[in-house]
Amino acid sequence: MKFCSLYSGSSGNSLFVSHSKTKLLIDAGLSGKRIEQALCAVDELPAQLGGILVTHEHRDHIHGVGVLSRRYDLPVYANFATWESMRDSLGKIAEHNVRVFETGQAFVIGDLQIEAFNTSHDAVESVGFTIDSGCSSVGIATDTGVITPRIMEALKGRDLVVLESNHDPAMLEAGRYPFPLKQRIKGNHGHLSNEICGETVCTLVKEGLDKIVLAHLSEENNYPLLAYQTTARILETEGIQPGEDLSLVVAGRKNSSEIYEL
Repeated sequence: MKFCSLYSGSSGNSLFVSHSKTKLLIDAGLSGKRIEQALCAVDELPAQLGGILVTHEHRDHIHGVGVLSRRYDLPVYANFATWESMRDSLGKIAEHNVRVFETGQAFVIGDLQIEAFNTSHDAVESVGFTIDSGCSSVGIATDTGVITPRIMEALKGRDLVVLESNHDPAMLEAGRYPFPLKQRIKGNHGHLSNEICGETVCTLVKEGLDKIVLAHLSEENNYPLLAYQTTARILETEGIQPGEDLSLVVAGRKNSSEIYEL
């Protein structure tokens, strides 16, 4: 099983997962052209994709979905509420490419089993995903204001986890965002702070996780080094050393991550 973050951040998100002949995107929040370029940069062809999984309807997750679906005849997978909310934004999608899943119910694409779980975000029905090949698995949880017991359950036991580390609370408070936006970001239906991310990672590492990708950093209220150092500090207080006991990296805003082979 292979995993790669193509883009990650408040300006656009897209992840790539593959196993055998099944190749998937999770979100396509930048232009179709930029997604194509990122795939080609990691030696993958857009035409070989088996579909696009959508976490929720916000633009930084769906901007390129419609273009890619039309250009390469790709199925688009989302729950019913998300489909209803994003349909007009995507443009016309061929009916045979409209795939509706039920959150909490496993489904199969090629040789991968997928299950969506609810996240806590200000979207109609935002989700994260677990993706399982039968011998390895990935958990993805971005765009959530809190870590619920269901999210934690979904992420435990995975070989690699992508987890939101969106903002530093002090930077958010001191920043130029208007008060209502600050309240939205730090609320239960907003985004995870670096500290909450680090605490969650620490719990997961104690359960056996050893590959973590910190994702969806705010361009305005965070820095990659700060996100990394916050989680690393929390781990180190528990005697866990990043780089020795686990792989901890920050997904790039404008560049692809390394390709993980699980």
